[in-house]
Amino acid sequence: MTRRLAEVARKVGVSEATVSRVLNDKPGVSENTRTAVLTALDVLGYERPTQLRGERSRLVGLVLPELQNPIFPAFAEVVGGALAQQGFTPVLCTQTAGGVSEADYVELLLQQHVSGVVFFGGLYAQADSPHEHYERLAQRGLPTVLLNAAIEDLGFPQVSCDDGVAVEQAMGHLVSLGHRRIGLVLGQADHIPSRRKLAAARVAAERAGIELPDSQVEHALYSLEGGQAATTRLLQRGVTGLICASDPIALGAVRAVRRRGLRVPEDVSVVGYDDSSFMTCTDPPLTTIRQPIEAMGRAAVDLLASEIAGAQVTHDELLFEPELVVRGSTGPAPR
Repeated sequence: MTRRLAEVARKVGVSEATVSRVLNDKPGVSENTRTAVLTALDVLGYERPTQLRGERSRLVGLVLPELQNPIFPAFAEVVGGALAQQGFTPVLCTQTAGGVSEADYVELLLQQHVSGVVFFGGLYAQADSPHEHYERLAQRGLPTVLLNAAIEDLGFPQVSCDDGVAVEQAMGHLVSLGHRRIGLVLGQADHIPSRRKLAAARVAAERAGIELPDSQVEHALYSLEGGQAATTRLLQRGVTGLICASDPIALGAVRAVRRRGLRVPEDVSVVGYDDSSFMTCTDPPLTTIRQPIEAMGRAAVDLLASEIAGAQVTHDELLFEPELVVRGSTGPAPR
């Protein structure tokens, strides 16, 4: 007990006596100090005293599928900063292959009595994945916000980049450069944002008077290697323009083009998605679709904070418009 008092006191910057008063639910402590002590207790992994366990902490779980794709740390930075401004402490939960699963993280967060959860690109976006842990959150009434498109009927607020507009922008750009054989490298077939992108691409292709057969659509893992493998197949079918579902996929596409002795953009143009870190530093700099990370992250936190405060929050999806950023990886179609 003494060690716990000392650790919590050091973390908060108060005396051990103050920590003791909070843990014993005694008067004489300001509400801000009381909240800080309880949050420190949660962060350090100590159980709350029995009489305080019914209260939610000021912790908010941020559940990410990975950190290798730079878009996820970028979102986490924005959301974490916005949470801190509202007096919450973000708890980063990152999945790794063979490690803690998304469902396991949900259980851990529930045990910590978190105030809410923000998910980034989780299993909610995959139609064929298990979703029972989301039902647990809904049954508990825990405020939860999802970033980017989800399967139907989960019942949580969503903040999304408009995948349809993104593909319309990318397709329009390539068509304006004279490309007629345009390929898509998307996420897995059950991935909801990828389904939206594909539907929008078909509409845009029809409007532009070009064909988009199934042979010009590939599904891949969200990785450089996945993009490279999928692009290799598309190049064999003669595409001259590529629209990719993420920047890492697009970088894999550039590598595949070069492995075949072709050039970007002289022979094949490549468009990414996200405008994540360092895309201006690639060779060539990547043309990509920019997600409005700052606006989306702050909107997610505003929704979550309103839910935590007990306000009625719309469960309609908030759609944010992306922006086409033209750089050196796209150019006129080869003659």
